[in-house]
Amino acid sequence: MSARPLPTPSALGRLARLVRDEIGLVVALVVIAGGTLAFLRLADIVVDGETEAFDRALLLFMRDPANPGLAPGPSWLPGIMRDITALGGLAVLSMLVAFAVIYLLLAGKRAAAIFVLVSVLGGTALSHGLKIVFDRPRPDLIPGAPIELTASFPSGHAMISAVAYLTLGALLTRIEAPRRVHAFFIGVAVVMTVLIGISRVYLGVHWPTDVLAGWCLGAAWALLCWIVALWLQRRGQIEPRPGRE
Repeated sequence: MSARPLPTPSALGRLARLVRDEIGLVVALVVIAGGTLAFLRLADIVVDGETEAFDRALLLFMRDPANPGLAPGPSWLPGIMRDITALGGLAVLSMLVAFAVIYLLLAGKRAAAIFVLVSVLGGTALSHGLKIVFDRPRPDLIPGAPIELTASFPSGHAMISAVAYLTLGALLTRIEAPRRVHAFFIGVAVVMTVLIGISRVYLGVHWPTDVLAGWCLGAAWALLCWIVALWLQRRGQIEPRPGRE
């Protein structure tokens, strides 16, 4: 009986990529399902008023007990938090996404540019629509808190920053680089999203459950868009990652 030929290095590499992609897909689906269910559960208990005590306690925990208008910590911390919260604001995210889209168009990656736009604009529309549906009032516990004109639930800064930064982080993982570099891109996106959400509670403009809901739904939406992008990529409708043509 003749021996079967051993797999070539290229075949082993394709197999390893397939296993990695499938594991990543399963993890993404679990996060999408978990994030969506967590959001729905948070929405349910928020509507029923079950989170009021938790929200008030955690919001006031981040303030001076003797004077809620003062935030604990060094005098420079409130300014830092305002700078961080601006990273999830409409102006900064709009410029960031616009620059990314222009770069992709100049690089000849029209489908990837459309993917970024659809992901971020779709997440933004979903966030604003949910705000209208739930119409939760903003916290009124912090004297001198910045004035916000939209409803509180879910946190738009938390949700849209999760969508934008995770989408751009996933896009950067398409470049040819060691896996630790890809992990760094995703890690930066997660850290940015978490810090922006914390800054919203610190400044007293969101209840903690607003931020939690924004994180859950934002991550679920970003990963859903990522899965759709992978599907389109395999159909040849989005430019493949370099080295996979």
